Amino acid sequence: MKRPGKRLPSARSLLTAALALAALLAGAPPTSASPPSSSYGGPPHPVVTVAQGTLRGQSRDGAQEFLGVPYAAPPVGDARLRAPAPAPRWHGVREAVRQAPACLQFSPFGLSDPAAVGEDCLYLDVYRPRTARPGARLPVVFWMHGGAYIQGTGTQFGGRTMADLTGSVVVGINYRLGQLGYLQLPELGRENALRSGSFGLMDQLTALRWTRENIGAFGGDPGNVTISGQSAGSGSVCALLAAPAAAGLFHRAVLQSGPCTLLGTPDRAEAEEQARSFAARAGCTASAEVAACLRALSGAALVDAARTLPTRGPASGDGLLPVAPARAIGSGAWNKVPVLIGSTRSEARFFVALTQPYLTAEQYTAQVMADHGAAGPEVLARYPVARYGSPYLALSAVLTDSTFACHTAWTAELFAAQVPTYVYEFDDPRSPTLAGAQVPGLDESNAHSAELAYLYDFTMGERPLTPVQVALGNRMKRYWGAFARFGAPVVAGQTPWPRAGSGAATVLVLDPVATRTTTSFGAEHNCAFWRTRPPRPL
Repeated sequence: MKRPGKRLPSARSLLTAALALAALLAGAPPTSASPPSSSYGGPPHPVVTVAQGTLRGQSRDGAQEFLGVPYAAPPVGDARLRAPAPAPRWHGVREAVRQAPACLQFSPFGLSDPAAVGEDCLYLDVYRPRTARPGARLPVVFWMHGGAYIQGTGTQFGGRTMADLTGSVVVGINYRLGQLGYLQLPELGRENALRSGSFGLMDQLTALRWTRENIGAFGGDPGNVTISGQSAGSGSVCALLAAPAAAGLFHRAVLQSGPCTLLGTPDRAEAEEQARSFAARAGCTASAEVAACLRALSGAALVDAARTLPTRGPASGDGLLPVAPARAIGSGAWNKVPVLIGSTRSEARFFVALTQPYLTAEQYTAQVMADHGAAGPEVLARYPVARYGSPYLALSAVLTDSTFACHTAWTAELFAAQVPTYVYEFDDPRSPTLAGAQVPGLDESNAHSAELAYLYDFTMGERPLTPVQVALGNRMKRYWGAFARFGAPVVAGQTPWPRAGSGAATVLVLDPVATRTTTSFGAEHNCAFWRTRPPRPL
């Protein structure tokens, strides 16, 4: 518990730090540590042939999965801090029944299985329905995990039930993290045609190109790919929407709890300054030798050098991402596709619970005044502790509304003026909490990441979903699957999801009892108030 009068972190630093915890608190060892047996009468070990060779997967839980498939060469040794190279070919049949390690984690918290990490990590997992065959041309969902660009792994999110229920092919990827994935040193940029150090974004592009080339072998349609991500994964979707090199590689986009106007990218000058500070902290100061020096260090040394210098993900101002995503989208110069975007009802409860769980009323007042200056009294009048029941819930509401909720609405406005756009809010007041994030006495329902267990084969850790919640999850999967198939989340027998228009957007509220639509999302989150007082992008 913080003592009264102790200096409190700013809202921006609070959210930035807490975003860095989200993915790994949900960490779990690879879900297929031992090959499972088929749970139905289909072939136990399906075989497909891709450009590099033949893969033998496995049947599990009503779907087929091909795990640990390399989409690029290992970025190790002299290949560290370089653009990804093509994956090597192999002879014979490659067993694809175990997931690959997570990429090196630039976080002090680590996975629950710390040994399951490494730099040789550019692999993906493919899940398809039991009936899928080459040429089936099924919609493809391409998933990118979150974790503030410094942690997390695609291996935490299985796509079996999504594939089986919706008739989709699901691809989940790993991509390089931390300074191994995002280091804007000019010496590194000069080594690739894009003059960029955003290697994690290059990894995502490489995985998309691999998908375009090979997904037909799994029954997927390379002409119908939906990129999808949550938190920093959603920020990656924003970057791909703005990256000229990504044009034509995908055809729809899903953004979960990561609106483009909130998750700002550093410009090139800022990113270069951060990269120099990191290299110096790592002991690599001679410009002529900095690349070789960084490639010679151990992974542990790189992680240690980044402890107090976290990366902010891909930078804008180079050949890979010439313009920041929000600016590109606002200008109309982006890779235009239909968009599905949303957030959870109480995003910031997760962050406040991790950083300031037991703050007092006095500390709440001091926090708001520090964050909002002259507008502080207006914020306190609109968000009084008495209305919310505790300083924790009041601060959570302030941060939820001023960041994720309203930025979701504002980002959706940019999209809706140009492409078909569908907006949701996840609202389950009994949703489970991520493992390791539970704080005694606090209501953490509907917090950041709450929806993930409903969409993918992912357990929050606190408890499994109830039958009612499973039913909500199935409805959500069907909406997502229909959007991937048609570019519109139209599902027979489910609540119609209207397209967002100009003015107050119609938002679909994903409620376990009664999914419904509302036009009061902006009013409920005080977005007119916050529009003139927006915080800086994270």
